[in-house]
Amino acid sequence: MEPSNETQISEFLLLGFSKETELQPVVFGVFLSMYLTTVIGNLLIILAVTSDSHLYTPMYFFLSNLSFMDICFTSTTVPKMLVNIYTQSKVITYKSCITQMYFFVLFIGLDNFLLTVMAYDRYVAICHPLHYKVIMNANVCSLLVLVSWIVNALHALLQSLLVLRLSFCKDLEIPHFFCELNQVIHCACSDTFLNDAVMYLAAFLVTCCPITGILYSYSKIISSLHAMSSSLPRYKAFSTCASHISVVSLFYGSGLGVYLSSAVTQNSHSTAAASVMYCITTPMLNPFIYSLRNKDIKDALKRLFGKATKTYSFS
Repeated sequence: MEPSNETQISEFLLLGFSKETELQPVVFGVFLSMYLTTVIGNLLIILAVTSDSHLYTPMYFFLSNLSFMDICFTSTTVPKMLVNIYTQSKVITYKSCITQMYFFVLFIGLDNFLLTVMAYDRYVAICHPLHYKVIMNANVCSLLVLVSWIVNALHALLQSLLVLRLSFCKDLEIPHFFCELNQVIHCACSDTFLNDAVMYLAAFLVTCCPITGILYSYSKIISSLHAMSSSLPRYKAFSTCASHISVVSLFYGSGLGVYLSSAVTQNSHSTAAASVMYCITTPMLNPFIYSLRNKDIKDALKRLFGKATKTYSFS
């Protein structure tokens, strides 16, 4: 029997972006600023929705859930990256890597599902306005979010368990700033056929099914808008979808950019840089898109800051 190079590993090395030491403070400052902006911006959306009774509607219920997911999504990867840059260390333990991978798969899947649910909500509101409150009642909205959680938690668990069965050799460098599923699988020295098959099948289902749902919803919405005789109600109906369309385009566009960059260039650093778009930039921009293009959110934020100012002035 030939000697095996397999060992019981305890850590991976996350190579990150730049090997230039003098650039690390700049990289740290940029990503810390982006992370804080993401957390604060999405927290403000959540506070605005939960504190204003005018926003107790399905659309804003899903929006507050999306903001919560975006905070969790970025918190899965960015804090560890910042710690590694600050300490000049590339190490992540095996257990931490598997945990990070699990939550990354979970929250990116939840983002997919929530964007689809939000598209369905707009479809019902525009195409079936008289039955909207009946169809999108509180129980249905909660059930849609709960099902999204269950499906994606099981998917993330399946992917993590399949990685745990793999054996790893000496090459444990991950050319990324977090433990991305595909990169971790490629570090294994055992057979990864099952992992690859499940990963690509799940990626197809988790991505294509939501995209199909979004496209179907908007095809019905466009048909309903064309059927409207007056341009004013058509404009008002479409304006409620504008923010969601922007977020969907940014999310899937950046994801497609990552896929194309990895498929065309085969450059791991280019892929890591492109991943910043959907891992950090998109969650950071979502609150701005919804607050700048949505009068209800802007009014709710003004009332929120007004209450905070009065409380501070009387204290």
